[in-house]
Amino acid sequence: MERDPSLIDEPYQFLKLVVNADGSLTRGFEFPRVPPTPQLASESPDSSSSEKQLVLSKDIPLNTTNQTFLRLFRPLHHTTKLPVIVDFHGGGFVLMSAISAPFHDMLNRAAVFAPALIITVEYRLAPEHRLPAAYDDALEAIMWVRDQAREVDGSDPWMKELADYSNVHIMGTSAGGNIAYHAGLRVLDTDISPIQVKGLILNQPFFGGVQRTPSEERLSRNPYLPVTVSDLLWLLSLPPGSDRDHEYSNPLDVVNPKIQRLPRCLIRGFEGDALVDRIKGVAKMLEAHGVKVVSKFEEGGFHGAEMADPVKIQELFLQIKDFVYSS
Repeated sequence: MERDPSLIDEPYQFLKLVVNADGSLTRGFEFPRVPPTPQLASESPDSSSSEKQLVLSKDIPLNTTNQTFLRLFRPLHHTTKLPVIVDFHGGGFVLMSAISAPFHDMLNRAAVFAPALIITVEYRLAPEHRLPAAYDDALEAIMWVRDQAREVDGSDPWMKELADYSNVHIMGTSAGGNIAYHAGLRVLDTDISPIQVKGLILNQPFFGGVQRTPSEERLSRNPYLPVTVSDLLWLLSLPPGSDRDHEYSNPLDVVNPKIQRLPRCLIRGFEGDALVDRIKGVAKMLEAHGVKVVSKFEEGGFHGAEMADPVKIQELFLQIKDFVYSS
């Protein structure tokens, strides 16, 4: 998505957002949305990519009232059970979709590379649906996986055939990483048996706070996620009247004994991302609570760098595969 660096100080214009009279947003630019491929490419007259023959995908309603749904990816040519990854997309809680082209393409490839059954969640966006709406949708998606394992009202045939419910991971990128963290906490107080959540994968998770970190000060005007933009995204996403030290945004000062019960976490970041100090702070906080953390912080890069770099996205896939299969 093209951004105009000259608009860094005008975050609404930078993001091409217009606030409507009812408080909703008109989003001026979105990536194309990709339809699912529920059958082999050779069987579909609209398919031309040989890569699609390696994976199938389909959409499944989650909550019709909230207009949420799941996109399920399954790699072909597998007869053994596969790990299940529940994924949440990025976009600052305000933008994008689970089926936006960059996320669809990434998960389409990841499902084959891992290999894994990947479920990405179309959750409700802010400010039309402020937090904790996205967390509510996340928990509902995990409950859907639980119900598949319990065969409540039957089960999806792809899940029945391939899902290893003893090896479930919760994953997210940017705002999705924040959602994955909070979803991981929520399931601790929920009966999700017989599924077992073995890990969280937090890829450049989006956290915030009132006090600026050194990386935010150093990279405040970076063209990928300047602090003016991240501040606006929190303003639009948090409950009305909250500041960035709210527990949804800043978990570092929250006294929550549940944290020590979280499963192992893979946390990724780039040194060129203004959020990197916050992400490192979360990793240290988790370790202080006794959580086993696998930290991967790379030199250079920027927020969302893997979306534009084939080498970095390959590294992401390798780290996901190693983490999931080492469970």
